[in-house]
Amino acid sequence: MLDLQIKGMLEQATAAGAPDFADLPPAVAREVYSQILTATDVAVADGVDISDRSIPGPAGELNLRCYRPEGQGELAGAVLYLHGGGFVVGCPRDYDGVVSQLSRLSGCLIVQVDYRLAPEHAYPAAVEDSYAALCWLAEAATELGVKPGQVALAGDSAGANLAAVCALLARDNQGPSVCLQTLIYPTVSGVDEVYESYGRYGEGYTLTTRSMTYFMGHYLNGSAEPVDFRFAPLEAANLSGLPPALIQVAGFDPLRDEGMAYADALMQAGSPVNLTEYAYLTHGYLSMSGAVDAAGRAIEEIAAVWRQTFSSVL
Repeated sequence: MLDLQIKGMLEQATAAGAPDFADLPPAVAREVYSQILTATDVAVADGVDISDRSIPGPAGELNLRCYRPEGQGELAGAVLYLHGGGFVVGCPRDYDGVVSQLSRLSGCLIVQVDYRLAPEHAYPAAVEDSYAALCWLAEAATELGVKPGQVALAGDSAGANLAAVCALLARDNQGPSVCLQTLIYPTVSGVDEVYESYGRYGEGYTLTTRSMTYFMGHYLNGSAEPVDFRFAPLEAANLSGLPPALIQVAGFDPLRDEGMAYADALMQAGSPVNLTEYAYLTHGYLSMSGAVDAAGRAIEEIAAVWRQTFSSVL
């Protein structure tokens, strides 16, 4: 049964004639996405300092947004959080509410990276920026008040794709060390893979099949790079030797089945996986916790797993 608060939101959006992202040019889609998150995201947490900084990136200056619990001596750990938005929309500021709450609840330093967006910057630009930010965070851990080895990856939707890819790159490049990957309703498959959940939930909910086609088309945008695991981590030849994973999926989400398939593939390869299905929620629930009570439970689960993971790292 669909969460009643989400059902009400969807009915209001339909009555107001809300457009599908597929019908909007990217610049307008970004404005609409920011407006939606502003209306539904939880409030910025008290007691969390938010600051901006920049680091050298693969294509110039790379902007970061950092969230640090105030009045806390030793930090539990550091998390690179990669925001969602289909590789086309979204920015760190859109996620101030949920990320600051995660920082407060977990006691972690969280860093978001303002990775380059498509179609202006096609695949694999977002991957390159994300991995560069991971390398920087691992190298700067001590300076930031985090013990070496206490670094994790996290992301939602397209950001979960980038987090999964960064975990694979870190393994293949013998670093940085990552102790956990948190993948929230991830997109992990190639464009030719069609799951049953697309047929069941690809229309009438928060994410549509048309939007996914739109986002992926912009992300590839004539890129000359091989479309390999950096685009579709589920198609990686080897999924062994990866950090433990917390994977969350939504029941009313076209991405549900591929998220579960990735969890199964990781387990088959020998990686520990904690899989949670929020059966009554839709895609994007993490940024709805200001309007949907049940979404707050997902944030609490993530923070609890982070605390447990970091407390067990030697």
